[in-house]
Amino acid sequence: MIIQPIKTRVFREGEDLLAFIIRYFKKIPERSVIIVTSKIVALAERRTAVAKDIQTKEKLIRAESEFAMPTKYVWLTVKDGMVMASAGIDESNACGKLILLPRDCFKTAGWLRKKLQVKYKVKKLGVLITDSRTIPLRAGITGVSLGYAGFKGIKDYRGKPDIFGRKFHFSRTDVADSLATAAVLVMGEGKEQQPLATITGAPIEFCQKIKRDELRIDIKDDMYQPLFSNLPKITK
Repeated sequence: MIIQPIKTRVFREGEDLLAFIIRYFKKIPERSVIIVTSKIVALAERRTAVAKDIQTKEKLIRAESEFAMPTKYVWLTVKDGMVMASAGIDESNACGKLILLPRDCFKTAGWLRKKLQVKYKVKKLGVLITDSRTIPLRAGITGVSLGYAGFKGIKDYRGKPDIFGRKFHFSRTDVADSLATAAVLVMGEGKEQQPLATITGAPIEFCQKIKRDELRIDIKDDMYQPLFSNLPKITK
């Protein structure tokens, strides 16, 4: 698998996202995945805000979250079925503003895929919109998928035998987040200025339609649920 980050100029708020992407791709080969950081998607949608004080920011976090509680360092929140810090609201590389998460990354990924397929005359193409997340009890961040199109986001091993013939009962590989983590590693989180990347040679299954809820787990079925069952809820 080869990941190629793409250095660009600074993306401006309200700019045409598709035109910006096309500017940096002379061609796109078949069986590629185009990576787009969620920050430029949000900027294209003008999903920004100015927090005049801490109270304004906290109100915004609550409004953007399905669940929110303050912790030592950040607000622990649930948004779009994912646990994240402060509803994904980011202050880095934001020119003094707060950048919110995009409205619907699955919809945007699907739209971009169709436009790029036509522009570059490719059939098997994936688009993946990424963000970064922390993992409980681990230092540092990894990549995460906020939305994707053109490939299956999960590989299911359940019911299949392992190398000794024993059938898997629970094993599934999170393809979308694995690709996002690999991409974020090479794209960087600082001043690298690489909001785009391509992945070729990935061991994935391309498809026309995806199941946007295939990676979601209901809290009552999540193996970590006992850790959260006694947490107090904070309503909006």
